Amino acid sequence: MDLNNQHYLEKLANTKMPFGKYKNRYLIDLPEHYVVWYHNKGFPKGKLGDMLNLVYELKLNGLEDLIRKLRN
Repeated sequence: MDLNNQHYLEKLANTKMPFGKYKNRYLIDLPEHYVVWYHNKGFPKGKLGDMLNLVYELKLNGLEDLIRKLRN
């Protein structure tokens, strides 16, 4: 894995939801139904939306634990 991708995945592992009902919960630990709802509604623009989209893909494929292992 290239270092930029690894750094991005480490950042994802340590990023928390900045607002809403699940504020301060790690993105990878958001409930699946909430991430699916965002997928259907449309993710926010920018880095947060990009990360939530990746969380959606990871959850869809059952890979959340790989990200949790990267948490500081």
